[in-house]
Amino acid sequence: MVTVSEAAPRVEALSSSGIKSIPKEYVRTKEELISITNIFEEEKKEEGPQVPTIDLKDINSDDEFVRNKCRQQLKEAAIEWGVMHLVNHGISDELIERVKIAGEAFFNQPIEEKEKYANKQESGMIQGYGSKLANNACGQLEWEDYFFHLIFPEEKREMSIWPKNPSDYTEVTAEYARLLRGLASDMLSTLSLGLGLEEGRLEKEVGGIEELALQMKINYYPKCPQPELALGVEAHTDVSALTFILHNMVPGLQLFYQGKWVTAKCVPNSIIMHVGDTVEILSNGKYKSILHRGLVNKEKVRISWAVFCEPPKEKIILKPIPEVVSEAEPAMFPPRTFAQHMQHKLFRKTQDELLPK
Repeated sequence: MVTVSEAAPRVEALSSSGIKSIPKEYVRTKEELISITNIFEEEKKEEGPQVPTIDLKDINSDDEFVRNKCRQQLKEAAIEWGVMHLVNHGISDELIERVKIAGEAFFNQPIEEKEKYANKQESGMIQGYGSKLANNACGQLEWEDYFFHLIFPEEKREMSIWPKNPSDYTEVTAEYARLLRGLASDMLSTLSLGLGLEEGRLEKEVGGIEELALQMKINYYPKCPQPELALGVEAHTDVSALTFILHNMVPGLQLFYQGKWVTAKCVPNSIIMHVGDTVEILSNGKYKSILHRGLVNKEKVRISWAVFCEPPKEKIILKPIPEVVSEAEPAMFPPRTFAQHMQHKLFRKTQDELLPK
């Protein structure tokens, strides 16, 4: 833990200070500013492409036709979009609400209280409460604070940085992690079948479910006096195998689909699932890891709970599975460890380098 004086500036403090204009470090590039719009107006639009919603209630149906129809829909969404809203996912609305209430309660504490859990990004201690450091060539900052910690496997949890308040934070987060691990296993099985492989193949290729690290990042996007100039999270793809996201029903997520930014609608009782780079690589690009970003607004605080399901950093080599490679479809990705892939991503600084070719 660090003291307040050592901590990085918090976006929440900027937001609550009453500033009318944001510091220049938060102003995006001219290229980005062209596409930043009012997120509430964007979410209301009915025309144009929409992020698919997949109803999982029949994913394991005894009726083969019904089961295969559901699995086919999920496969198509992973191929076409790489992101989807999951409903009837098997995690109770009550537990999800408790996870949200616990996260909101942590961020509703005074900044001084949250600083007791502050991380030290410069020295590599990334778990805890923080604000994003600049990681692009222009040195811009993102309009967000966050709380980041590993929530699975149990034996790797650093409990000293888990919030003590609210008192049920650990209980509800641990239970959510347990159930989300099961959902991740089910989704990897379905995606394996979609590639014509045996059910457990993708899970095996990411090191097995016991080795899969679940990292939770609670993103806190304060009200922004000039949302048309800022981004909560800049454009990126996830390095994970899969990412699961909850949010407080305030829009903000945008996906770069068919050359345009598409706003994800807020679907009640859903979990957003992203295909990450890891599964894109293993599938040789058949499943998409879509470029996405987060917009902010001046009316409402937005909070999201992202859980990144990541393979071990050094134990496995990430490369296209041999069965999905052919003379007609040669391997699109060089062999790398997960750690090497993360390092590779750090050096892709510009949005142009991230855009699909």
